[in-house]
Parts: sequence; structure tokens; C-alpha cells
Amino acid sequence: MTRRTPLNEAHRKLGARMVDFVGWDMPVQYSSVIAEHEAVRTAVGLFDVSHMGEVEFLGPGALETVNRLISNDLSRIQDGQAVYAGLLNDLGGFVDDVVAYRFSPERILICVNSSNREKDFTWMKARAEGVSPVDRGDEFAQIAVQGPKAVGLVQRLTKADLSKIGTYRFAEGEVAGVKSIISRTGYTGEDGFELYCPADDAVKLWDALLEAGQPDGVKPCGLGARDSLRTEMKYALYGNDIDDAHTALEAGLGWIVKLDKPGGFIGKDALVAQKAAGVQRKLVGFEVTGAGIPRHGYPILKDGARVGEVTSGTQGPTVKKPIGMGYVPAALATEGSTFDVEIRGRAVPAVVVKTPFLKKS
Repeated sequence: MTRRTPLNEAHRKLGARMVDFVGWDMPVQYSSVIAEHEAVRTAVGLFDVSHMGEVEFLGPGALETVNRLISNDLSRIQDGQAVYAGLLNDLGGFVDDVVAYRFSPERILICVNSSNREKDFTWMKARAEGVSPVDRGDEFAQIAVQGPKAVGLVQRLTKADLSKIGTYRFAEGEVAGVKSIISRTGYTGEDGFELYCPADDAVKLWDALLEAGQPDGVKPCGLGARDSLRTEMKYALYGNDIDDAHTALEAGLGWIVKLDKPGGFIGKDALVAQKAAGVQRKLVGFEVTGAGIPRHGYPILKDGARVGEVTSGTQGPTVKKPIGMGYVPAALATEGSTFDVEIRGRAVPAVVVKTPFLKKS
């Protein structure tokens, strides 16, 4: 059965093209992917990300319980801060990548990917030692407000002082009269907020943001622009760039792994061993220097032999180049290394480049 977010009818009224996305009926675009992408880079865009899941740990010992499940360290941050982290399996591969919000040592909220909602909850419940998780996913809607004009738009609709909410920090307050978690996070490379609100209030908040954002050139944005925006920043997508067979170290996400964290975490031993032995393959960003656009699953070749495959690829609307990501042997992972991408039966040259592809000032 296809699932729908609380904003499904709003998308249809706006003329969105709807597609099935991991079992959810979601907007892929409203006008065009490029127009929506450029709105986020130059003005402000709204994304319905209510298909994401939320899992809460509530009670004494919540922080310690979650800290044993995630690769990052909640004890190093303060209340009102969040961390990007991995839920890792025993081999150091990704069960999922998540954002964990520290309200207090006794209240932690974890945002999980839509494709993994049930799997993650089951995994956490089976391994939680102390506080049991509660699935809050159906209670929340989530709207991402992203772009250089995002802060001004949200500030006009809230009494909360947004200047006091730094990156990966959050606060609770009302936006357009709707109780919300105002989180300065995102998946686009632009400034902005992800607003968590009660599902029943999602339409009210969405409509208020659209109306108040008209002078800013606000656009509703679909999954197509969300994908091109995150690819330009080399942000990993679960199921494409990270999965249970690739470790955090291979994915270049060693910075979200705190191997010295007291008490450890699931997957730590495997990562310690891999780090000592040396990482044999790495996720790289590359530009195609010949004619063609790399796509997920295309083979990566060196001297005619397959050495990896593209995990994500697109024609970057802002960088105006064909760009992609993929796992290659460590010897090919240094900046300037060259290989070919097989595009429609042709070996097209590509070069490893420094990422993110889009350089932000």
C-alpha cells in the first residue's frame, strides 16, 4: 500500500508530478528540476520531507542508550544541538545515516531515512540497553526551508530569534502559529531550517510558508531538485552512496565516527581493524571530462577493467558539469586520478576532484 504524507493533497493542488519513492507517493517536481534547484541556490525552496521517520528515546539514561547505538558522540554536544551519525552493523557498514537531536540527556530524537523507518526502529529496539525507543514517525510532519532567503522567510513567521540557532542547533517555538522544532539543518548545501511539526498542522505551516515567501520567489521543490542539490555537495544518499556493505571509513565519513567514545558503539571493532589495516576502497567525487552524464550503477573502468561503479551522478545545474560519486580502489582515490565511466556502452574519461563540487564561500 502506497503511503502519503499529510501534504499529499497540497502537492496535487500545486500540480506536482507524483512518483513512488520507497513506497511513498511523493512529488518529484512541480515546474522543473532545474528551476527548483536554482530557486534553492538563489532564493528559497520548500521540501516536504514528512516521509522521514522519527524515533524518540525518553527517560533517564536516554543519552547513554543512544550513544551505544550511533557512531557519533552525544556527550560532546550540549542540549539544543544535533549530530549527524551512523547506525552501523557489526562490520561497520551502514544500517542507516541519521541525525540525532539532544533535547536533554533524558530526551533524544533521531531522524531516520524514509526507506529505513521500520527497519531502523526494529534494529534500535532490539539493541537498546536501558531506554526503549518509541516510534513517533506518524506524529510528525517535516518541511525543509532551504536557500539564501530561508532565514528571512522563517524569521517573519516566528518570534524565535533565529540568529541564536547555529548550524546543527535547534529550538522549539511556533512558526506561523504552529508548534515546531526549528532545526538549522538541511541536505542542500544552503542555509535554512528543517521544521518538525504535528502532522495535523502540516498544511497550515506549508501554506503559510508559501504565502509569506512569495516576495522572496519561493518555490515548492520535489525529489528531483533535492537529489541534484545534495549531489553537488557530495552528500551521501542511503541506498546509493552508503549501505550495509560499505563502511563509514570507506564512505569518507570518518568524521562522524568517534572511536574513542566511552562505552564504544556497534561496529567500532570492525572500524578499528579496518583503519589499522588501511582502507582498500573509497567513495570519491569525480567530473566526467568527456561527453555524457554518469548515472547510478554505471561501471567505472581502469584500463578497460571494471574497478567500481557510479553510486550517484547528474548534470550539476549550478556547477554546469557532469558529476558523480563512486567507490574505487584506494590507489585511484586521490585528487587528479583518472578512470573511465561506461556510459551507454562507451568508455568516457573522468577525473577525481576535490569535493564538494559546489564551492561555497
